[in-house]
Amino acid sequence: MITLDAIDSSSDDELQSLLFRELEQNVSAGHGSPEFLAQIRNLPVGLRAMAATSELDVSFALDDLGWHFGNWHTTELSEETARGLEELGDAELASLFRQAFEIAQRYWTELGSEGWMRWYHGSEFERQTRPLNDKARSILASKGGSLFKYWVDYARHHPERIGAGEED
Repeated sequence: MITLDAIDSSSDDELQSLLFRELEQNVSAGHGSPEFLAQIRNLPVGLRAMAATSELDVSFALDDLGWHFGNWHTTELSEETARGLEELGDAELASLFRQAFEIAQRYWTELGSEGWMRWYHGSEFERQTRPLNDKARSILASKGGSLFKYWVDYARHHPERIGAGEED
């Protein structure tokens, strides 16, 4: 369990590492699996939000918002991700994600197909989500380029919502 003292005395990088460790200790299932969703739904609301948004950060780092829905082709995880963004305090980013998810649902069959990666580049879906992706990247740039900065800020402002307590 993360303690209030650990939050207060940690640098941002150290706190991010503590949050990753906390998630690793509490979530063993692969992202997007029914087991993953069941495990994160038993976490404190803040850790749940962090778990649900972790792969979106990877998608922004390596690909883009549209590609995210091909890699993580599950409506339940997408809904958890949107709620997680809201919980972490960025309604605008959550709105952009929801808009992209709405567009993705029109192409859900293609995104779920075996050849979705070849289909995606140059697709109408990629073109439709590009402006949302650009706006989302701009928002993230103002936070240092990563969703993980949201995690750190959230943990510092709402330690009770990540299950932090006093040291025994």
